[in-house]
Amino acid sequence: MSGAIPPAPRGVAFRGAGGLTVAGDAYGPAEGAPVVLLHGAGQTRHAWGETARALAARGYHVVSLDLRGHGDSAWSDYGDYTLSALLTDLRAVLATLGRPAILIGASLGGLTALLAAGEGPHARIRALVLVDVTPNPDPARVAPIRAFMAAHTGGFTDVEEAAAAVSAYRPGRGPRSDVSGLLKNLRVRNGRLHWHWDPALVSSISGHLEGARRLVEAARQVTVPTLLVRGAHSELVGEQDAAELEDLIPHVAVVTVDGARHMVAGDQNTEFGAALLQHLERVAPP
Repeated sequence: MSGAIPPAPRGVAFRGAGGLTVAGDAYGPAEGAPVVLLHGAGQTRHAWGETARALAARGYHVVSLDLRGHGDSAWSDYGDYTLSALLTDLRAVLATLGRPAILIGASLGGLTALLAAGEGPHARIRALVLVDVTPNPDPARVAPIRAFMAAHTGGFTDVEEAAAAVSAYRPGRGPRSDVSGLLKNLRVRNGRLHWHWDPALVSSISGHLEGARRLVEAARQVTVPTLLVRGAHSELVGEQDAAELEDLIPHVAVVTVDGARHMVAGDQNTEFGAALLQHLERVAPP
């Protein structure tokens, strides 16, 4: 993704469901068309860094959020990481923007965005982008993600050990040459490094799968321009899944990114960014 280098992001905070603090970064001109970025389970807003900067350089006003229980957002006192809670948080953020927003969500963030776009009362949404997620994911394909998040509850001695765990989970990418970026996803607790998410999140993932009927019904109600970007080698979204989404949302556009797995933006950021910008400049220009 290319373009002029925008100013550094500004930290922002919102009040979500029950007053829980939802943290984020804002990029680009305040008067630009709003874009809200929602990461996947176990990630943080920093997963969208390059995407957010490129969108801001094109004139969009970008808000990249940490989902509740992730990054710098607060943890739920009751371990409430249901899709309903995530949706309420998102609606609260959208209500502050003053204009219809473009929603871009990966994995868990995509499911949340899908509900916001298709389930009443309808939020003010201009376009929807789902990144490697569809309404009815196969539980067997989700199981490795859940297992990774449930592992290493004792934390890591150092960032290199954390990087080795990631490499073992994603063997096709090989070891990272620079592991310092992982520190954004780690925090020190009891003298060890831990992933910066609430362990209670793990049990919620199964509940998200049980909500498939709700997600399918929401997809049927989506009327805004919609794009699905999937990795050609995705562990989660296959060609059949994309075809099923086309049945639910007949106007959806589907782009397959060569060389990418489930983490499409991280695996092939340039190709992902080109597809994203081409679509948005056609259906929702800045």
